[in-house]
Amino acid sequence: MSEQNEIQIKDLILRALAKRQPIITPGHDCAVRLFNGFYEGNRDLVADLYGTTLVLFSHAENEEDSIVLSQDARDVYLEALPWIKCVLVKHHNAREKDLRNGVITFGSKPDDVVVEHGIKYAVDLKLNQDASFYLDTRNLRKWILNHARGLEVLNTFAYTGSLGLAALAGGAASVFQLDRNRKFLDLARRSAMLNRLDLGKMKLAAVDFFVGIGQLKRSNTLFDMVILDPPFFSVTEKGMVDQAKESHRLVNKVRPLLRDGGRIVAINNSLFLEGIELIRSLEELGQDGYVSIEEVIPVPEDITGFPDTILGKPPIDPAPFSHPTKIVVLKVKRKE
Repeated sequence: MSEQNEIQIKDLILRALAKRQPIITPGHDCAVRLFNGFYEGNRDLVADLYGTTLVLFSHAENEEDSIVLSQDARDVYLEALPWIKCVLVKHHNAREKDLRNGVITFGSKPDDVVVEHGIKYAVDLKLNQDASFYLDTRNLRKWILNHARGLEVLNTFAYTGSLGLAALAGGAASVFQLDRNRKFLDLARRSAMLNRLDLGKMKLAAVDFFVGIGQLKRSNTLFDMVILDPPFFSVTEKGMVDQAKESHRLVNKVRPLLRDGGRIVAINNSLFLEGIELIRSLEELGQDGYVSIEEVIPVPEDITGFPDTILGKPPIDPAPFSHPTKIVVLKVKRKE
């Protein structure tokens, strides 16, 4: 990387960091995005802070460029935030899985717990190509904390279970966490134990979404809230998920599981689906009077970038949502 590019990335990082200083707390009670290069000037770099661990996501095509970029960024952050204890770099385009999942370039042990809204979440920062805990759903976890008391909640595509854990911490009567991967769900169990929550109120099921939903329908199980946070595209022998073309299909799949007046929390993270198109499809879905849009939940500014740090735009306009991660709460009237 040229000296000019080094200066540019340093300036971009420090400008973004200055806007986030009010929400950065040295220690474990901090999980924020420090730099979103897709918006803030360098599309090859994303930087997240999990406690005292800096996680750098390098999207550079060339492996050598990826290493240089991550080293330059690491050095800037270590100088600006000297209390960082570990730096983990994920090379998105690397051939080796270990490089994609993350290599430690400073320190020795990544944080395994973060605190958000007073709730402890177990994390495994090398579990996958992501970091096992999605920062763009922070406001949603807060919303769930405030709305789950006394409810029976189903969290589908639960991954590591943070949204279901927020429901349990918010006083839900029961939480059913559904994901194909048992290893991911184990983090949900750890999170519940960290917060000394009643494990008897949380059921973990390692099963395909389509199989699990079918089982629940046959047993006439009903919920007050269903959370839908699927990948943007996935195919298994049991079914297909396509968030760009068929976002309404999954909503229809879970509608029969809702009690009258229940809510579906739907997350769509398709980068190439316009926000207005998602709204239109959900409004069409509600023409029968049984589903209505109740609320749109914004993504935090550290994820989207701030007005004076944003230099780029997503490929498709997410409006009226604040980010391609589009979060909407639907109210359901039950068909009897």
